[in-house]
Amino acid sequence: MCATSHDSWGGTVNKFARTAVGAASVVVLTAALGACGGDDDGGGGSDSKTIALLLPETKTTRYEAFDKPLFEAKVKELCDDCEVKYLNADQDSAKQQQQAESAITDGAAVLVFDPVDGEAAAGAVKSAQSSDVPVIAYDRFMEGADYYMSFDNEKVGQLQGEALVEATGGSGNILMLNGSPTDPNAAQFKKGAHSAIDASGLKVVAEYDNPDWSPDNAQKFVTSQLNNVDGASLAGVYAANDGQAGGVIAALRADGMTTFPPVTGQDAELAAIQRIVAGDQFMTIYKSIKTEAEKAAEVAVAIVNGDDVGDTTDFQGVDSFIFEPAVVTKDNIKDTVIADEFYTVEDICTPEYADACAAAGLS
Repeated sequence: MCATSHDSWGGTVNKFARTAVGAASVVVLTAALGACGGDDDGGGGSDSKTIALLLPETKTTRYEAFDKPLFEAKVKELCDDCEVKYLNADQDSAKQQQQAESAITDGAAVLVFDPVDGEAAAGAVKSAQSSDVPVIAYDRFMEGADYYMSFDNEKVGQLQGEALVEATGGSGNILMLNGSPTDPNAAQFKKGAHSAIDASGLKVVAEYDNPDWSPDNAQKFVTSQLNNVDGASLAGVYAANDGQAGGVIAALRADGMTTFPPVTGQDAELAAIQRIVAGDQFMTIYKSIKTEAEKAAEVAVAIVNGDDVGDTTDFQGVDSFIFEPAVVTKDNIKDTVIADEFYTVEDICTPEYADACAAAGLS
C-alpha cells in the first residue's frame, strides 16, 4: 500500500492500489510492508477496512445531524465489511490530535479528517502517512493531505457579501462576524466577503473573528456594539454562519427591535431557514452536505478497496473535489433545500411558522 506518483491536475494514479505479488515474492512483500508502516507498527494495514471519521465540533448542527449519518449510510451502502469509527473533538484541537493517533494505532485504513485547527493537525497528517494511512481533508483544508474535499469557500464569502450589498443598497454601517481564526475555511469566507463589501459603499464599523463560531459570543459582540452604533442606523450584519446569525438576531431582539436589518448566514440550518421564512434572517448559503459526505465516503471506500478514486482537481497541491455553494433566500427555498430533500415543508412549517410559510407559498 505504498504511495505512488500522480498527476496533480486530475489524472490521479491510485496511490493506494494493492499490488498482486506472487508466492516467490513473499520476502519482498514483507519488506515493503515494513517500510510502509504495515500492521506490525499499529498503522492501517492492507487488510483493514476501518474508516475513521474525525469531525471537529457539535455546536454547528450539521455535523451530527447530516455529515455523520450521511457518511455512515453511504459507506454501508458501498462496503458491507467496512467499519466507520466516529470521533468528535468538541472544538478541542489537542483532543482531536489524540483521537487521530488512537485511530491510527487501532488500525484505521484511512482518516476522513475535518480539523479543529488546520495548522495544528499537520502533525497528525504526517503521523498517519508515516503509518501508511492516507488522509482525506474533509470540508477544511489540511496541507499535505492526500485528498481534500470542500466547497468553493472564497465564493461562499463572496456570495454572502454580494447578497448583503444588494439587500442594503450598498451603503450604511454594518457589523462583521467571521469564523474561528483556527478554521482555515474562515479566512477564505472572510476574504470572499470583503471582496464584495469593500468594493461597495458599506462601512464596517466593527469586525469580530469568533474564536469557536459561538452563537453566544456573537450575541455578546453585537450587544456590546449596539452601545456604540444606534440599532436604527445599522444597515446590516455579515454573519459567517447560521449559528452566529441566530446570536445576532437574539441581540437585536433583546435591544427592542422587532424588524431586523439584513443578516447573512451559512449552512442552511433548519432554524435559519425558519428565520428566513419569518423574515428575520435575510439569507443563508446552502452547501449540499449530502454531496460532500457521500463523495467522502466513496473516496474512503475506494482507498480501502484499492480502487481508483476518480478524477480530481488541484487545490494548493492536493488532489481535490470542489463543490459549488448556493444562495438561499425566501424566494428560492423550494428550489434549493426542499428540492434536494434536505428538508421537507413539514420540517420547516411547524405551527409557529405556519402563517409565514403560507405567505411564502410553502404551505
